[in-house]
Amino acid sequence: MALTAKELIEIERLLAADGADIEPLVELRRRFPQLAWVCCDTSDLSDQPFRQFSRFDLHLLDRSDHCVQITADPTRATGIVLAKREVEQ
Repeated sequence: MALTAKELIEIERLLAADGADIEPLVELRRRFPQLAWVCCDTSDLSDQPFRQFSRFDLHLLDRSDHCVQITADPTRATGIVLAKREVEQ
């Protein structure tokens, strides 16, 4: 099932919120169980993120073909990759 514009807005809102959870993946999976979710470190990806937030880079995942790939096209997204950023203290 593809990501809708409404879902993307809600995901971005959750990730951008002040005091957003350090580990929002549990809440995101609960709210959007139809999407594939992957969490990794930013060093694991070389692709430009779709959006950047203080603690995470948001990448869109396209699983429509037999090979999974990162996409910049929200209409092809069937999942999300959250790449955790190092937070400077």
